[in-house]
Amino acid sequence: MAQEIERKYLVLDDSFKREAFSKSHIQQGYICSERGRTVRIRIRDTRAYITIKGPSLNGGLSRYEFEQEIPLDDAQQLMQLCEPGIIDKTRWLVKSDRHTFEVDEFHGDNDGLVMAEVELENEQDRPKIPHFIGKEVTGDRRYYNSQLRQRPFKTWAD
Repeated sequence: MAQEIERKYLVLDDSFKREAFSKSHIQQGYICSERGRTVRIRIRDTRAYITIKGPSLNGGLSRYEFEQEIPLDDAQQLMQLCEPGIIDKTRWLVKSDRHTFEVDEFHGDNDGLVMAEVELENEQDRPKIPHFIGKEVTGDRRYYNSQLRQRPFKTWAD
């Protein structure tokens, strides 16, 4: 069983951009975004994927994940079947010791939100935290992409 184990953080500033070794544009929609199960379509530059995720475990630290690359044309058609609200973001990859932090800079209705995720080998894995990382938000459902689609960052009270 494929298990995704990750921690999620808010980002303090844009200094990560100078340290990034990769950048890509991502659009994703949700065919299903019910609590405990999501089916996502993602277009990342010119490649596309379908992802199925199970419920979060251990305070949001881990969950089942299945991901398969699909033809771009199929993904574009499947995006038409998605629930309202598309996530639009730029993903920057930043190396920190033996881990890679995926920093997502959101656009559109989530403009102003910048988060970083780091995938872990196991739940005890402790990555070296880069200087641009702020508060940990692992397990805070407001920061799940599927939730940001339904309740965008721009609607949050300060």
